[in-house]
Amino acid sequence: MKTKILIALFLCAMIFMTNCTNDDDSEEPISMSALTLNLQGLSNLGANEVYEGWIMVSGTPKTTGTFTVNDSGELSQTSFEVDREDLESATAFILSVEPANDTDPAPSEIKILSGPFSESVAMVNTNEMIGDFTNSAGTFFLRSPTDEMIGAPNNMNDEYGIWFGDIDQGMPPVPNFTLPLLDATKWVYEGWVIANGMPISTGRFSAFNMQDDFNGYSQINGKIGPNLPGEDFFINPPMGVMFPLDVRNRMVVISVEPAVNDDPKPFLLKPLAGISGTELVKNKALMINFNAIPSGTVTR
Repeated sequence: MKTKILIALFLCAMIFMTNCTNDDDSEEPISMSALTLNLQGLSNLGANEVYEGWIMVSGTPKTTGTFTVNDSGELSQTSFEVDREDLESATAFILSVEPANDTDPAPSEIKILSGPFSESVAMVNTNEMIGDFTNSAGTFFLRSPTDEMIGAPNNMNDEYGIWFGDIDQGMPPVPNFTLPLLDATKWVYEGWVIANGMPISTGRFSAFNMQDDFNGYSQINGKIGPNLPGEDFFINPPMGVMFPLDVRNRMVVISVEPAVNDDPKPFLLKPLAGISGTELVKNKALMINFNAIPSGTVTR
């Protein structure tokens, strides 16, 4: 009798162990697949920020991983292992800028590239997230109206100011940008002059026919200048630069900045650039700067 009981207990134990083994075998490991980035026009964000990729799966963003970019524009990583099922069902790719030690599982508001998947490839650009800069153009001129007394003649020192618009058509000068209008809650334009390797802001703006948000270097005689973005450089010089600043033969840049950004240097997206030359009160061309307009492909 005892022998039968022992045999029965043994058989029950074997059945239990077999069931456990079958359960374990049913839990297949997650299958991974490679996502490959081929992106151009990105720049070094410094130590405090990173780039992060996202795929849209059933309307939800899922991270594909973070990477950095060096001063030569090279990505620290171009291939990422992603859940195969998620990757196969993804409808689009998005690239954002995130804090380096970010704990938020969702993407930030600073989304710079996006594109839908067509079969295995997504062509990504700034069009949806920021604007289409394909036909970007503009002009600027050298003049320093803010040091002229109201009603007085030109003081003949126009090498100390830069204003964005068209003066060749006569006075007053008029706007002359070909740029997309931005969502001002997320993005703004900013003008820059490069002096001694240092970018100096001329101010931020969203409208092309109004003054920008800054006049801290100009307005020394109470005159405020034309209804255009721009700046004269007479007072309150930043450290490392002497004023009045002769802006002839300087690099001039228009950048697109996150509305929440207070960085003293231009953001990575710089659609227009030009050289100021030596001629005063004459239009200078701002040319499209393809090397600083991010784009590329994402392959799954």
